[in-house]
Amino acid sequence: MAVDIQKLFNEEIPAALAKQPDVAKQIGGKYQINVTGEGGGEWFLDASDSGPKIEQGNPGAAEVTITLSAEDFQTLHENPQANSMKLFFAGKLKVAGNQMLAMKLPKLFQLQGAS
Repeated sequence: MAVDIQKLFNEEIPAALAKQPDVAKQIGGKYQINVTGEGGGEWFLDASDSGPKIEQGNPGAAEVTITLSAEDFQTLHENPQANSMKLFFAGKLKVAGNQMLAMKLPKLFQLQGAS
């Protein structure tokens, strides 16, 4: 089932972060997530000790930037653990900055699913 990317980042993940701030902080770091194409957008996720919060836009303070198409995001969201590496090695998920931090991102979707 296709996920509504706008709703996910503007409503569902912020609600999960508010309910479980300590779990969110275990992810650690500041992320810029750019989803290109129809239904996509840009979001800044602060999962550091100063967060957690997520907001639209690109304030430029991210430690890692993750960019992928809306279509590839659907694949990622279906199974973040398995598909993140598959998309990365296929060149469809681009990571700039702290690679180790990027590997923690699938935890964000687990957090969202537990809300």
